[in-house]
Amino acid sequence: MSRKVVVVGGGYGGAAVAKALDAEAEVVLIDPRDAFVNSAGSLRALAQPDWAGAMFFPYDQWLKRGTVVRDRVVAADPEGVTLAAGQRVEADYLVLATGSSYSYPAKPASDSTEAALEDLRETHKELAGAERVLILGAGPVGIELAGEIKEVWPHKHVTLVDPAPSLLAAFPEEMRQDLRRQLDEQGIELRLGHGLATPPPIPAGRAGGFTVSTTAGEEIAADIWFQAYGVRTNSDYLADGRLTTRTPLGQVPVTETLNVAGHDHVYAVGDLTDVPEAKMAGYAMQHAEVVAANILAQLRGERPAATYRPLPYPMILLPLGPRGGVGQLPGPDGPSVVPAETVSAYKGADLFTGRFTQEYGGAA
Repeated sequence: MSRKVVVVGGGYGGAAVAKALDAEAEVVLIDPRDAFVNSAGSLRALAQPDWAGAMFFPYDQWLKRGTVVRDRVVAADPEGVTLAAGQRVEADYLVLATGSSYSYPAKPASDSTEAALEDLRETHKELAGAERVLILGAGPVGIELAGEIKEVWPHKHVTLVDPAPSLLAAFPEEMRQDLRRQLDEQGIELRLGHGLATPPPIPAGRAGGFTVSTTAGEEIAADIWFQAYGVRTNSDYLADGRLTTRTPLGQVPVTETLNVAGHDHVYAVGDLTDVPEAKMAGYAMQHAEVVAANILAQLRGERPAATYRPLPYPMILLPLGPRGGVGQLPGPDGPSVVPAETVSAYKGADLFTGRFTQEYGGAA
């Protein structure tokens, strides 16, 4: 008898679980979008809209046996989920993979591929006509956005503002110095240690000249600005506590087998979990491998044995355009700082497009 696996969320982790189990169980993938989105490509798609179609991989193109339900889950319990439309979906196995939200353009604002592409085209037009770009947030997203803008428009003046006193404080000084050097070479201005006294007077992503002041009293003139901060865990549907009690950050406590604590048939992956590590696509896909292996074991009547143990140090691949960037990866003796050439080869050159094309077929 086929067992029903309900996967809530079709991002990096959820899509990987659904695909891995598609041939082995009755998979129901629930997501309001019409495609898996490789959001790692969003910032390049903003600067190069002709490239944007490479981000989207329609669910019905690669989920051969499973069912896709385009809706949002509003409640979950050990037996299944309730959709915004009111429908109830029962589950033998439940995988929570709703991830996190982030400000546009790092993640698309629209659930429809066509609408998301149109958003990127319109914002690109606004950006193309702006000479001075202000980016609020000098974390990985802000830095990567600055690099993509400079790759297309080297003459634009790009300023990164962040109240943090230094860049990527969790990483080695060697890597941070290399990043500062590359930013200086590209002419990207850094204003660290102070935020803005008041928000910009125009909406993010819309062109129009303005001047803002930092909390240190310095003025910055710009023609357009973007928000590159504000990650939020997507877990409101768990607020009633019927399935689990969330952490203060809205995350879900999981065991080393990535079971939601207290439930041997309910799992969570990716940004939703309380696993102590940076919230990155690569980790979500590693979580997916563990969860798929454990559900497959249970389907065979075996005890789930795959476990997930986070690395004791952070990893990152941070492109600065297709050729630049910095990174830290696992090495034989611990973390290893890698040069721009390695960052480009692993990520920056195509932002994983080749990997996902191989996994999910041609893009939209």
